[in-house]
Amino acid sequence: MTREAPSVGGPANVAGGAYWALGSDVLLRELGSSVSGLSKIEAQARLASHGRNQLSARSGATALKTFIRQFRSPLVLILVFAALVSAFVGEGHEAAIIGAIVLASCVLSFSQEYGASRVMETLRQRMSRQVVVVRDGVEYPTGIEDIVPGDVISLSAGDLIAADGILLDARDFNVSEAVLTGEPFPVLKSAGPSPPDARLAKRTNVVFAGTSVRSGTARALVVATGVQTEFASIAHALARAIPETDFGRGIRQFGHLMTEIMLVIVMLVLTTNLLLDRPLVESLLFSLALAVGLTPELLPAIMSVTLARGARTMAANGVIVRRLDAIENLGSMDLLCTDKTGTLTEGVIHLDGWYDLEGNPSEQILLWAQLNATLQTGLKNPLDEAIANTSPVDGASVWTKLDEIPYDFVRKRLSVAVQAGTGEQLLITKGAVQNVLEVCAFVQDLHGIQPFDSTRRQAIEARFRRWSAEGYRVLGLAIRRFRGHESFARDDERALIFAGFLLFLDPPKRGVRETLSGLTERGISVKVISGDNRYVAAHLAEAIGLRSHQVLTGAELEKLTKNGLFAKVDDIDLFVEIDPNQKERIVEALRRRGHVVGYLGDGINDAPALHEADIGISVDTAVDVAREAADIILLKRDLGVLLRGVDDGRKTFANTMKYISITTSANFGNMISMAAASLYLPFLPLLAKQILLNNFLSDIPSLAIASDNVDADQLRQPRHWNIHFVRRFMVSFGLVSSAFDFATFAFLLYGVKANASMFQTGWFIESVMTQLVILLVIRTRKAFWASRPSRLLATLVAAVATVAVIIPYLPVATWFGLMPLPLPVLLGLLAITGCYVMVSEWTKHWLFDHEIDSMDKTGRPAGARRSKRSWTEPGVRLFRKGR
Repeated sequence: MTREAPSVGGPANVAGGAYWALGSDVLLRELGSSVSGLSKIEAQARLASHGRNQLSARSGATALKTFIRQFRSPLVLILVFAALVSAFVGEGHEAAIIGAIVLASCVLSFSQEYGASRVMETLRQRMSRQVVVVRDGVEYPTGIEDIVPGDVISLSAGDLIAADGILLDARDFNVSEAVLTGEPFPVLKSAGPSPPDARLAKRTNVVFAGTSVRSGTARALVVATGVQTEFASIAHALARAIPETDFGRGIRQFGHLMTEIMLVIVMLVLTTNLLLDRPLVESLLFSLALAVGLTPELLPAIMSVTLARGARTMAANGVIVRRLDAIENLGSMDLLCTDKTGTLTEGVIHLDGWYDLEGNPSEQILLWAQLNATLQTGLKNPLDEAIANTSPVDGASVWTKLDEIPYDFVRKRLSVAVQAGTGEQLLITKGAVQNVLEVCAFVQDLHGIQPFDSTRRQAIEARFRRWSAEGYRVLGLAIRRFRGHESFARDDERALIFAGFLLFLDPPKRGVRETLSGLTERGISVKVISGDNRYVAAHLAEAIGLRSHQVLTGAELEKLTKNGLFAKVDDIDLFVEIDPNQKERIVEALRRRGHVVGYLGDGINDAPALHEADIGISVDTAVDVAREAADIILLKRDLGVLLRGVDDGRKTFANTMKYISITTSANFGNMISMAAASLYLPFLPLLAKQILLNNFLSDIPSLAIASDNVDADQLRQPRHWNIHFVRRFMVSFGLVSSAFDFATFAFLLYGVKANASMFQTGWFIESVMTQLVILLVIRTRKAFWASRPSRLLATLVAAVATVAVIIPYLPVATWFGLMPLPLPVLLGLLAITGCYVMVSEWTKHWLFDHEIDSMDKTGRPAGARRSKRSWTEPGVRLFRKGR
């Protein structure tokens, strides 16, 4: 009878909690499991009782929660307070109007934010991670959240470990535990009990959630999931906030700036109106309405909608965004670092030749290569797949596998031990030519086994260089014969016999030259960082149109100091023969040079470079570690997909900046003018409800900005947040807006001798109209008539303009204190608006011309600096709350 499984983390109650000191057989019994894993029925039962494998319950954004959150905004609370004040003093009609405007604004904001949250949840589900689990004796992938105590999981190089577990068996199994221990070097893990008093870092038979596999293979018995894991106990201490992007920091600074201006003006207006003996309630409501009018209350909603829409568009084009604020960095990127395989080449590698030492085709070399590639169970790679896909050679059936020594990034070799029916044992090693030669003492030529001397080394290296210069990826193959050997380890990789070469061909990707040209046209240069030798990389660069004049090898880079690399890195075209741990140094040096760096990688050791880059880019077929470290995931390893993603990122950034520009122009200028007018006029220039109606109407077209068209010239160069330009923009357009507001005052007061009601109606119309037309002016760097807005934006602008003009003539006009205007007055206001458009158009061109003059060669504001992204182990992201 199968014993009932313990509660989550049950082994913590065994042997005083030291479950790592027990044998695997004992733990299997304690957890009611076996080496064949749980049954599917039992796993489902445990999932129901233990809960999902996550740090906290996923808090989805329900419609009700999102709607209620709209009323927590300080601006909404200000309006609610104003409505309550009106109701308290008996102004129930005005309180109802304010309440209706508040509700309408919240409904608009809710519809946008909730829609954006649904889009992002859909995208997150597309990127859910999986783990290989053994159930009913069969291996198959399942979601990491479905893992339960008692499950048996299979692990291999590149995996992020999803739960705490005890190793049942392991082979050259190295795990990076930096996320838990801070130790930068991988730890060798093996099956078998650890001492009961072993500290976390000394539990060599335990794997922990959030850590990552660097090499080898293993099977583990899950003993703790979710909140019971070691990772969960320190997750809050480990979790670091992702550093702000320039754009995020700029938005925050902009919000603070507008808030400070709002507070100063509101307090000044309220105090002055009270000193002028104006009614307290009327002055208070006017000041509160002015505060709302001054503040970009829709900025969070506009940003959420614009970024979510951008993420959805990018997903449709094959680019999944894991962090919304990464969209801005993608659009700002001016330098892309990438490997060549699968990005610049087709990625479908073919085994093109198998040659002996003299360069003659050899069926024996192919047989040994196929045994090595098809029998290894470690890190999957396209070279082994290419060998396996070659027509089988006779003779493979007489050999059976004994053991293997998995590939790792230090040795750069893979060895498989096989045995024939005669008892002959053969260790077959393949890998990078230089790394194979390091462990060879003999060579096998037409005359038999010969000593490996300098003459033969030179001949081998000459063939290697010649084939590499022709574009081939060349591996070396060596053997060693044994008898009676029971197990094999790395120490057996010595005194090998170098037997021959394997030649692989990965041709340039079709259309890659045109794609690289497209990146160049958008101000993005490409640098290749490859582990391949200099000859292969240079051959490819020449074939696809990349520069290859300046080449830096990994050995040369190793000798450079940090400042030495900083001095040279900009001039290097190709980084070749690079060790994985050198990639981060290269990216860091390029960022120090002022570039916005994108890094495209999918390998186990790409995670540090992906984190170091401003924008980490991976592919959906990448290993777990790389995918979790990336900000952007490409559904297809194709620079053409990335190119479309850059365009989408720049469109998103441009549309977000449009709303900020609009907020800092007519809206800001109108409120400043209103504050000044309230100090001069014997009556309020606009009633509180008129200000709120003005603000509500002018916000409606802003909701269409997320889908607005973007001019092609705004996609040609990287764009960056520039708070200095935003400030100049605000002052310049604020002054222009205020000047025409004062012209409107003069026209109404002295031209037509308007009373309070006519003045307020006239300025209400002029204020709404100027905010609408400035939207059309500022949305493009061209002349506004030369750039077509989106159909939705144009429709909303026309509709709101029509409403603003006709509302004084409707029965509801009296609700808002408006009155019908004589036709000459209305025509005069429209004429002033037309003049305002022309002057704003001139101001726009003057400002943009000066912005170009202030840019450095990367397109960034002169003197601008970016914050460095902190390097966090991918495990921190594995169980991040809410993901």
